[in-house]
Amino acid sequence: MTVPESTYRVQLRPEFSFSDAAGVAGYLRELGIGALYASPVLDAAPGSTHGYDVVDPTRARPELGGESARQELSTLLKELGLGFVVDIVPNHMSVEVPKANQWWWDVLKHGRDSAHASYFDIDWERGPLLLPVLGEDDAVSELTVDGDELAYYDHRFPIAPGTEGGTPQEVHERQHYRLIGWRRGNAELGYRRFFDITNLAAVRVEDPTVFAATHGEVLRWVADGDVTGLRVDHPDGLADPGGYFRRLRENAPNAWIVAEKILHPGEPLPQSWPVDGTTGYDALREIAGVFIDPAGEPGFTELATELGVKTGYHRVEAEARRLVTDRILVAEVRRIAALLRGIDQDAAREAVAETMIAFPVYRSYLPEGAAHWEAAIAGARQARPDLGAALDTLDAQVRAEPESELATRLQQTSGMVVAKGTEDTTFYRYTRFAALNEVGGNPDRFGLDVEEFHRLAAEREAGHPAAMTTLTTHDTKRSEDTRARMAVLAELPGEFADAVRRWTVRRAIAEPALNLLAWQTLMSTWPIEPARLRDYLDKAAKESKLRTSWTDHDETFEADVAAWPEDVMGDAELAADIEAFVARIEQPGYANSLGQKLVQLTAPGVPDVYQGTELWDFSLVDPDNRRPVDYAVRRELLTRIADGEQPAIDSSGAAKLLVVHKALRLRREHPGLFRGYRPLRAEGPAAEHVLAFTRSADLAIAVTRLPVGLDTAGGWRDTVLPLPDGVWTDVLTGREASSDAATLFGRYPVALLVRGDA
Repeated sequence: MTVPESTYRVQLRPEFSFSDAAGVAGYLRELGIGALYASPVLDAAPGSTHGYDVVDPTRARPELGGESARQELSTLLKELGLGFVVDIVPNHMSVEVPKANQWWWDVLKHGRDSAHASYFDIDWERGPLLLPVLGEDDAVSELTVDGDELAYYDHRFPIAPGTEGGTPQEVHERQHYRLIGWRRGNAELGYRRFFDITNLAAVRVEDPTVFAATHGEVLRWVADGDVTGLRVDHPDGLADPGGYFRRLRENAPNAWIVAEKILHPGEPLPQSWPVDGTTGYDALREIAGVFIDPAGEPGFTELATELGVKTGYHRVEAEARRLVTDRILVAEVRRIAALLRGIDQDAAREAVAETMIAFPVYRSYLPEGAAHWEAAIAGARQARPDLGAALDTLDAQVRAEPESELATRLQQTSGMVVAKGTEDTTFYRYTRFAALNEVGGNPDRFGLDVEEFHRLAAEREAGHPAAMTTLTTHDTKRSEDTRARMAVLAELPGEFADAVRRWTVRRAIAEPALNLLAWQTLMSTWPIEPARLRDYLDKAAKESKLRTSWTDHDETFEADVAAWPEDVMGDAELAADIEAFVARIEQPGYANSLGQKLVQLTAPGVPDVYQGTELWDFSLVDPDNRRPVDYAVRRELLTRIADGEQPAIDSSGAAKLLVVHKALRLRREHPGLFRGYRPLRAEGPAAEHVLAFTRSADLAIAVTRLPVGLDTAGGWRDTVLPLPDGVWTDVLTGREASSDAATLFGRYPVALLVRGDA
């Protein structure tokens, strides 16, 4: 098996193609990376900036340079000794531009007689396929016929053979599909989709024929040695994730395979999945958590309550999930409820919805992990005692037939309810302390203690040592450095609360949750361009669905939110106050960034570096985190560091590049050092401010945590970190290491130590 020592994620798009990736491959080799890790590379919707909207899985995307450019990139990576990991999307395909997806076009043209009708998860018993693309329900009057195609403005749809002639409306009525108003999609859709995105139609990869058709090209690349690893997107949406991974492994026995499985704290990866681990959100939660001070929780709870932000996390989460079942995934809930036998349909729908709302994890994998199903049923009973009979029937039917359509669809959809309700709604409503509001995160758990971190790291080394670890991805709500600076606020709850009170009086956003989120975001990204902050707050406001949403707009409120960044930054007195506060937290934020990065790069697992984050990167949620990366600056700094420069910890981010480069090079050139895991414990008055561990007997890592508290208490004083016998050298500085903490961390707040001539 080809397990990379590390990966570097690049976001491919028409403006950053296969050739552009090839152009930075040499830099990545010098940086110390083990494998280039690319966003989806199969043909996607025209102009796609992310690639998750695949339209043709049988070819490399022409807008990235096509097959020839892909081969050139693969050849270069082999020559450089780098692996090539690609992101694959088995759950869905884009149908936004029907003609771009020939399989979907054929289904629209021939209906259930299409050779590709079984490729998509369509409920043909409901009649013609409903396509929610019209502006209004009566907009069929705006249809036109153009040859053998039906047109709605610039949208084109096929006309089935033998249905030509008559008015456009008459032609429309003869097709295997019906164009309907976009608002009807959530309630009436007849095909499964990706979350609530109607232009991403679900694919039935559980069918061996469909699996072969959708995976054949990528598996050919694996067989040829061009691709060494696969990152699998959203497996929870599949009918049978375990069966899918077993089939994938059979066809790619030597590939490194990681699953984008979001694990709840304490939830294990299903044992039956033949994968190397997750894509690392569990590691992100643990690494970021150990740099957050739990003592800050009461102050943030008090501030949020004072401002009118709800602080009962589970109640907020349940309300958000119920919004998803009742308004967004109505069609999916109805389709599942119709499979429940012997129960009134209204009661069946409520029982199905309540069960999905109560899921403690994203989904169960019956019969494996039955405890999660039991917990969901128990939670539903507690919330709705009046649904006892319906829940009894649902529970009995699912347990008796765990491979039935009812059980399968309910498990597929529960992940959608949890993700949409929690990640995409609750995280924008429950804004008490936003650094915790991360994919795979646990916002009601304020930080992680050192001993628990050690336990979890040791478990990863024992169970999934080849799992990916991450701090930033294309899906994180904020980048690692944004989160690291925000973590400093947990050490200053009183000062931050006083500041927010002052600032809110001067320029508040008239929705409490967004107001508190805005100040935290401004602190952690300053100096951010007003346009970037405006776009982020607009998205946050709509995702929260409190005062406005993507579908039902409050234009006045949106205008006020849009004006907020310029108003705040244009107020000289207010801006000066903010800038002074940022100056207070900037250096501790850098220390957190360096600490969590070194831990991620050296702890058990395969560390991924998201594009550009080898320097400071204060990005927010997508699309902000897909902005172009300036590789010229990074190359120049890397050359200086390779020549021996030990940069200061300043706004250039060169100190972070030093840490990334030294750790990655050590990991790639001496992989034997990175085996095993044992805690190291500091002793003395500031011992709690050290996180340290060894991998092999000859490698030790030590980092500073909670730097504000450390400084307030008087620094390291007599704190020591007892090291195993021998002479230890800090790879970052080239100096002999000391067990005295003040000396050990004299140059940088982190240390990467090797023993002897190791």
